[in-house]
Amino acid sequence: MRECNADAPIGVFDSGIGGLTVAREIMSQLPEEKIIYFGDTARLPYGNKSRETIIGYAKQIRRFLESRNVKAIVVACNTASAYALDTLCEDSEIPVVGMIHAGSKVATQVTVNGNIGVIGTSGTTSSGVYKKMMDSLKPGLNVIQKACPLFVPLVEEGLWNSKITDEVARMYLDELKEAQVDTMVLGCTHYPLLKETIARVMGDNVRLVNPAYETARELKEILREEGLLRVNGGRSTGHEFYASDLADKMQEFAGSILTGESINTSKIDITEY
Repeated sequence: MRECNADAPIGVFDSGIGGLTVAREIMSQLPEEKIIYFGDTARLPYGNKSRETIIGYAKQIRRFLESRNVKAIVVACNTASAYALDTLCEDSEIPVVGMIHAGSKVATQVTVNGNIGVIGTSGTTSSGVYKKMMDSLKPGLNVIQKACPLFVPLVEEGLWNSKITDEVARMYLDELKEAQVDTMVLGCTHYPLLKETIARVMGDNVRLVNPAYETARELKEILREEGLLRVNGGRSTGHEFYASDLADKMQEFAGSILTGESINTSKIDITEY
C-alpha cells in the first residue's frame, strides 16, 4: 500500500446523497477523522446501470478521492459495493470498504430463527449480493430480498414520518412480516432515515441492521489494524463535500442530517478523472 499517515482524510462516495448517512456514522464513531465526501448526483441512480458502467464510474471517483490524498475509501453505496467493490480493491494501494460485509455479518450473528429480510433498491436486491454474502458467512439461512424503490424519493422529499410513508412501508413490508423474519437489513443508505417507520411496521420483535453503522465500525477496526486511526487530534471540522451536479440540493440535505457541521458543497466534473 502507498504511504499514508493517520492525519490524512477518509474518502466516502455514493451515487447521490444517501451515503451521507454513512458519513454521519463515521463522524459519530470516528469524530477525529476528516471526511471528503463525493455524491455522483449527475449520474444517479446507479441501480439501473450496467455492472460495467458502474465500475467505470467508481474508478473515476476513486481517482478523484486519491487525488485528495485520502488514506481509505468507503463505498457508501450498496449498488456500487455490489458491482464494483472487488475491482476497486484489486489494484488499490489503500483500504477500500464496502457496505455489504459488515451488515451481513451482524445479521447472520443476531438472527434466531434464520429468516432474514433485506430491503434495498432494485439494483441491490436483483444482484443478490447480500444473500451471497450471508450464504458464505452462515449457510442455510432463509434470506428474503425485497426492492422498495419508493423509499428513496420519500426520503429525499423529507417525508420520513408521514402517513404516506407509513402506507408505502406497509405495502412493501407485509411480505417480510408474513415470512416471519426476525432480522432485517436496511440495504440502502437512505433507509436509516426511515428506521422509525420501518420499526413501527415490522414490530418490536424484528431486529433492524443498519449497514451504515456497522460499516463505520468495520472501518474503524481496519484503520486501527493499518495504523491509520487518527487519535488525539480533537474533533474534526474540516470535512469537504463534492457533487457532480445539484450541489445546492446535496448541501441542503446534508444540513438536515449532519447537524452541527459546517457544510459547503462544491460541484466538480468527475469525468475529468
